[in-house]
Amino acid sequence: MKLSVIIPMYNEELIVEDTVRTLDATLCRDFGEGEYEMIFVSDGSKDTCQAKAEAMKAEFPALSVLGYTPNRGKGYAVRTGMMAAKGDFVLFTDCDLAYGTDVITRFYQAFAEGDKDIYIGSRTLDKSGYEGYTFTRKLMSKIYIKYLNLVAGFDHSDSQCGIKGFSQKGAKAIFAECECDRFAFDLEALLYAKDMGFTVGEIAVKIINHRESTVRPIHDAIEMTKQVNKIKKRRKAKQKAAKQSKS
Repeated sequence: MKLSVIIPMYNEELIVEDTVRTLDATLCRDFGEGEYEMIFVSDGSKDTCQAKAEAMKAEFPALSVLGYTPNRGKGYAVRTGMMAAKGDFVLFTDCDLAYGTDVITRFYQAFAEGDKDIYIGSRTLDKSGYEGYTFTRKLMSKIYIKYLNLVAGFDHSDSQCGIKGFSQKGAKAIFAECECDRFAFDLEALLYAKDMGFTVGEIAVKIINHRESTVRPIHDAIEMTKQVNKIKKRRKAKQKAAKQSKS
């Protein structure tokens, strides 16, 4: 199987059916039956999104639906999907398909034709990447990326972009080690990828479908800092343990 697409969702009953149809149409067109799967993961949703997705499985054979309670966070949902995925290339994006669906094919083509293990979306590679963002959201995003470059040793242009793809080998190895359930799970995955020697490429993306932002600048900045510190401690402990096992 060429491709697995993971869709984490929390209370998405208003859009989940359209998302399944839109996503399947693109994947069927570009990959063909049997060459892709769609894994929708309900992150402890309190509405009917999981039931609605389940009801569509008969019509869409490539669709799988996972879920659990209580709510754990997007990172946990993505991790659940990654560990269940069967595709050669495993990609996650949001339920609103913020970056569109054609971009998924671009990611797969880059993987199939390139030499990288991981491809991440970046809004900073093209001037159109932040089109439609509010000033506050754009400012917070750029400040956070600079913060990660300096504090966490992140060496790419956009850690928080909501579309990323991994080789099957990379997905299983990296997400088996991840523990971050919420905000900073992307960063954790990419830092472990670096430690494990996986290579990373970047693809310019832009948001096509904007939703109302839920960013809370002060609260989220404090929470991000806490999680980054926890990731650094876990990473340091893993690196120490790895050195000890080799000695």
